[in-house]
Amino acid sequence: MFRTHTCGELRLSDINKKVTLSGWIQRSRKMGGMTFVDLRDRYGITQLVFNQDRNASLCEQANKLGREYVIQITGTVNARSNANKNLPTGEIEIIVEELHLLNKSEVPPFTIEEDTDGGDELRMQYRYLDLRRSCVRKNLELRHKMAFEVRRYLDEQGFLEIETPVLMKSTPEGARDFVVPSRMNPGEFYALPQSPQQFKQLLMVSGFDRYFQIVKCFRDEDLRADRQPEFTQIDCEMSFVEQEDVLNMFEGMAKHLFKYIKNIDYDRPFPRIQYADAMKYYGSDKPDIRFGMKFVEIKDLTEGKNFGVFDNAEYVAGICAEGCAQYTRKQIDDLTEFVKRPQIGAKGLVYVRYEVGGTFKSSVDKFYGQDDLKKWAERFDAKPGDLILILAGKTVQTQKALCELRLEMGNRLGLRSKEDFAPLWVVDFPLLEWDEETQRFYAMHHPFTAPKPEDIPLLETDPGKVRANAYDMVVNGVELGGGSVRIYDSSLQNTMFRILGFNDEQIQSQFGCLINAFKYGAPPHGGLAFGLDRFVSMFAGLDSIRDCIAFPKNNSGRDVMMDAPSPISQDQLDELQLKLNPLEK
Repeated sequence: MFRTHTCGELRLSDINKKVTLSGWIQRSRKMGGMTFVDLRDRYGITQLVFNQDRNASLCEQANKLGREYVIQITGTVNARSNANKNLPTGEIEIIVEELHLLNKSEVPPFTIEEDTDGGDELRMQYRYLDLRRSCVRKNLELRHKMAFEVRRYLDEQGFLEIETPVLMKSTPEGARDFVVPSRMNPGEFYALPQSPQQFKQLLMVSGFDRYFQIVKCFRDEDLRADRQPEFTQIDCEMSFVEQEDVLNMFEGMAKHLFKYIKNIDYDRPFPRIQYADAMKYYGSDKPDIRFGMKFVEIKDLTEGKNFGVFDNAEYVAGICAEGCAQYTRKQIDDLTEFVKRPQIGAKGLVYVRYEVGGTFKSSVDKFYGQDDLKKWAERFDAKPGDLILILAGKTVQTQKALCELRLEMGNRLGLRSKEDFAPLWVVDFPLLEWDEETQRFYAMHHPFTAPKPEDIPLLETDPGKVRANAYDMVVNGVELGGGSVRIYDSSLQNTMFRILGFNDEQIQSQFGCLINAFKYGAPPHGGLAFGLDRFVSMFAGLDSIRDCIAFPKNNSGRDVMMDAPSPISQDQLDELQLKLNPLEK
């Protein structure tokens, strides 16, 4: 056999044992008549010793080995005289008696170490080498453990894992589809699923009352740190449930993962916040509640002092940063430049220092006296030593900018540790959102989301005020999962489609299968999907989901390792009866 043990397995209890190991050479060091080689596999690193005095020819062979050579050795386990406490195997070494070179290696394009000298693009090009790094490997091991625990929990709760098709029908109301031409049906196309939404609802109609799937999904959209064109969902659906049943079930799953993966016990229910309050106090439907600094509105306290910025603003609000009154003018100028960035969009920043002596210093002293600023401070519940930061403008844009400012202050004050977790549910989302450009409503989640029963009459009279039976699980400002109770009544589903601008022909063409299935007795049902990539990256403390995916795409959606996407041959195009327009120069 190629090995009797792994490179992370041997300990002092194995002293004098004869063993065979195989792996890659991490590094080698020649010290006098001794050569020391660190041998690495997936499980760890073991030090090998070649002694010139014992076997000169073997030592000479060892001196010719390069980094990442694949070798097999046989030798005896020995206690190390200089133990390495940073390694699990650091108390032993192998006195090598036989050496077999299994494969040579070219010099790697970057060092395969924790702190590598390879840039992102280079590491993605040679991802198979990057995966040898223990920090990347641990991310995939964590992913495996989390997927295993998800399956264990859901199996114990009576869920069945059922696969759904990857080639399906393209439907509107979502991100752009990736489409696949059909050779056997010229001129027609499959789509890759953005989610198995209709299939899992059809499984509920079929009587499979508890379904889940750890499934690949595809969306042709612009990328960022927490997005990839293909990603993995923990997709779940349940029959004969209300919203409370779904929340309790999947809060239980999240607690199971926190317990078995992070050894964190949550003995209380996750907090719940309505969407309207999330926007009011945090300016985001995925608030980070690891720290305070809730928004405080002061428009009513600012009027009538001839300060045009506030008088002409639709919305005036701010945050209170505790203990930051000592911020220098340069630090405040830095914050002002931060909020004026194009991607944030504020026009300026007003500050109020609550001095330790009880007086106030502000950038708007010319317009507001000490009594005015004191009223502001009371509204913010500020104390001497605090710093109040205020933005003004149109409501939605200013809330978004104030959200970014709040998060930036959280970072600067060290309040967003990756080792702290603050889960919550955001509930009662709007069912619909109005688009000024197209002058029509769009589903905020998707067209199968059920409205709150008490809001159904508003569908015909005031659709914009209808709340959805929808919910998101948010942890540390990241949406880890979301879902809804579904519409299961055909007439209500048709009403929803009509509000979204579909006529009868479009409804039947795009959603006919689901609508027809509902005619045969659809149960009440609801579900939720977690982003497995996001969940793993959060537990791993990563800033991007790419490092918990074995073979990710770059920010342009390219696989630089396989060089995909790539052109296909004219023969393939002819077979698919496709003709490409020439690219514009």
